[in-house]
Amino acid sequence: MAPRWLAGVVFMALAAFPLLAADYWTGQLTRYLIFGLFAMSLSLVWGRAGILCFGQAMFFGIGGYVMAACTMGLVGGALTSSYLGLAAAVLAAAGFAALLGYFLFLGRGLSGAYLAIVTLAIAYILEQTLKSAYTLGADNGLSGVPPIDLGLFGASVELWQETPRYYLVLAIVAAVYAALDRLLASPFGVVLTAMHGDPRRLAFFGYHVLSLRLIVFVIGAAVAGLAGALFVAVDEFASPTLIGFGLSTEVLIWVALGGKEMLLAAFLGAIAVRLMESTFAELLGDFWILALGLVFMVSVVLLPRGLIATPLGRLTSGRHRDGT
Repeated sequence: MAPRWLAGVVFMALAAFPLLAADYWTGQLTRYLIFGLFAMSLSLVWGRAGILCFGQAMFFGIGGYVMAACTMGLVGGALTSSYLGLAAAVLAAAGFAALLGYFLFLGRGLSGAYLAIVTLAIAYILEQTLKSAYTLGADNGLSGVPPIDLGLFGASVELWQETPRYYLVLAIVAAVYAALDRLLASPFGVVLTAMHGDPRRLAFFGYHVLSLRLIVFVIGAAVAGLAGALFVAVDEFASPTLIGFGLSTEVLIWVALGGKEMLLAAFLGAIAVRLMESTFAELLGDFWILALGLVFMVSVVLLPRGLIATPLGRLTSGRHRDGT
């Protein structure tokens, strides 16, 4: 787990970014922050609890579509506030994960490759279902999703401009990171680490491992649902690609490159990979995917703990050895 001073430095640097960058890059980094939040959800589930979910994007997409449906008036026939949309998105993603996890963990006791395949199949089914759901735009998705509205008591304060929207997203991401960091530092986090290391021994000491997996699965889904809701409000568009195989694969790469066992590394991994994608696409044209694949393979072979987590871990251990 990254030291809190380091996370503070990272978020302070991110807070200073709009002061130095143009609106275009502020808007881009807003989306990257949301992807970083999404990566944290998988880091919690995979890196800390050992649950390899190949369909994490289904929770991201559920959150996105629920946010879009609420704020566009597709639920109840009237515009709903962004607050209710965000809450509904989180609850919908968490509720679906609770139902799914009940059958996967408590019902079938799936784990490892079997769980990965099943979650991938479910994400694919959901994506195909959305492509034929004409009330939700089918293949075309839902466009014109309203931006986040911070209005209260009838007053409307819509965040159209890039800088205010950036700081709102940054504040939410920082708050979620702090909450997850405290959770992992608590006795519950210690139990999660033990479950990842040796679940049989943990069960021997009286813990119900399957229930613990279900709990962390639901928490990860709630975080992913929040990320999806923020993304569609910023991008003003929801499409079936948010819920399927493509995004699920991307987030696995982000987390693996950054470092799945460290929340901060997974978060920075998502931002770094998105920046590499845009840089490689500009420099290499159609060969950018090949370049990104080479970076991924070299990282996995030489730095299995993660391209970002490895130096961060050395920095942390070095400070401990020096007594500082």
